[in-house]
Amino acid sequence: MTDRYEGSFFGRRKGKPLSPRRTDLMENLLPRLALDLSQPAPADLRDLFDAPVETVCLEVGFGGGEHLLHRARENPTVGYIGIEPFVGSMAKVVAALEEEGLGNVRLYDDDAVNVLDWLPEASLDMAYQLYPDPWPKKRHWKRRFINEQNLERYARAVKPGAEFRFASDIDTYVDWTLRHIRDHGGFRWTATRAADWKSPWANWPGTRYEGKALREGRVPRYLTFLRV
Repeated sequence: MTDRYEGSFFGRRKGKPLSPRRTDLMENLLPRLALDLSQPAPADLRDLFDAPVETVCLEVGFGGGEHLLHRARENPTVGYIGIEPFVGSMAKVVAALEEEGLGNVRLYDDDAVNVLDWLPEASLDMAYQLYPDPWPKKRHWKRRFINEQNLERYARAVKPGAEFRFASDIDTYVDWTLRHIRDHGGFRWTATRAADWKSPWANWPGTRYEGKALREGRVPRYLTFLRV
């Protein structure tokens, strides 16, 4: 089976209709918060943000936004780029940013591949991919975001010595990720004991999806890799 897949790595984009307020925010506020990939990326990604930030972190597929918003609140000097194609989730985060006045978040509502290709080389201080779509049926594994090409994209954008963090509750995806990381060679798994991949990262807020996984008896794994 080849890892190459031409097409999106996510499923449906729309769910329930948005409220009038969230529809208005998506039409009027999101364009101001969204990355403009028609323009070259700034040489220094800190220039993307309204707030003065010292470092920049990427989260691919932020889902309900629980983790993205928590990190943005607790780390006002870190700029966060959040990517999520699902309209309802994006609208939730846009509404929270408007209500709380957070100036250290920028957004993108389409395929993360586009952003990874747009970012300057060695420009990210950290990257997260938390509970990506596992595509559990074997015939769909080619749609998993972690593959040789996308790891190369991460490796190009993440600074040497910076962390790439991955979480999943699907054993086959955890094994898949470890194997692809090993074969790629651009990242080193930092775990030295079981607690390193069984325990979440510091100040972990949990996510809605993680809560569902735990209720259904699935066990999350938290993998930390360093860009070498």
